[in-house]
Amino acid sequence: METEKITSPPSGYLALTLFLLLLATAIYLGINQYGAACVLILLIGVTLILPGLIIVNPNESKVLTLFGKYTGTVKQDGFFWVNPFTVKRKISLKAYNLNGQQLKVNDKLGNPIEIAAVIVWQVKDTAKAVFSVENYVQYVNIQSEAAVRHLANSFAYDNLEDETEAITLRGGAEQVSHLLEQELNERLDRAGIEVLEGRISHLAYAPEIANAMLQRQQASAIIAARKQIVEGAVGMVEMALSRLSEKNIVEFDEERKAAMVSNLLVVLCGERAVSPVVNTGTLYH
Repeated sequence: METEKITSPPSGYLALTLFLLLLATAIYLGINQYGAACVLILLIGVTLILPGLIIVNPNESKVLTLFGKYTGTVKQDGFFWVNPFTVKRKISLKAYNLNGQQLKVNDKLGNPIEIAAVIVWQVKDTAKAVFSVENYVQYVNIQSEAAVRHLANSFAYDNLEDETEAITLRGGAEQVSHLLEQELNERLDRAGIEVLEGRISHLAYAPEIANAMLQRQQASAIIAARKQIVEGAVGMVEMALSRLSEKNIVEFDEERKAAMVSNLLVVLCGERAVSPVVNTGTLYH
């Protein structure tokens, strides 16, 4: 496997100056009826100097091969001259955004979900990108889809079915993104690609189970809210009975205490406002 070699070719301005001198010489010889010499000098300039001139823009590179052998990569921007028989291939070093399509896969528990990811990548090793894979852009697309599928199969959507799950796709965004980046870098290292960032951009249950899962989430939320309300109400009832006893405002026997606890729990746990009823008698009538 080829590894990247950085090369620094000579300046192209010297070669361009030489070509202009040869051109001026050819014109002079042509004016003085030296046709053969004029043609020869022009051929030298056109075939050996001009084809070797290259321009490398910022955040770009040129991969050079000579007669099938990799000779190096020019990463420095500027105007250069290389061997005119060299094959020059431009490789961009800019960062790319891959907005992956929505994939329908099963999570760890077998629930069908829809998932998509946004991946930021760039070419790190130009030699690997050119010589190790057929098409490095297509390679990134296919391997990214495979990594997202593997990630979805490795974790549950949420922890409704298994509360012991430490990482879920919905709740562990940072951990999931870190694992996605790690797996992508391992998969794309062969092509000389570095993943700068990878994040889940879309996550949802598949349409066929979305309504059922929504009802389940709503039920879980209601149960959790009810649990918290009851815990708070019990604490308030306990505090009320304790304060009344401390202040010696009223003494309760077990029956009266039970009646008061029942009334307070109805008031505190009810969904609607309670209409008070004034009791002019006693608790026993």
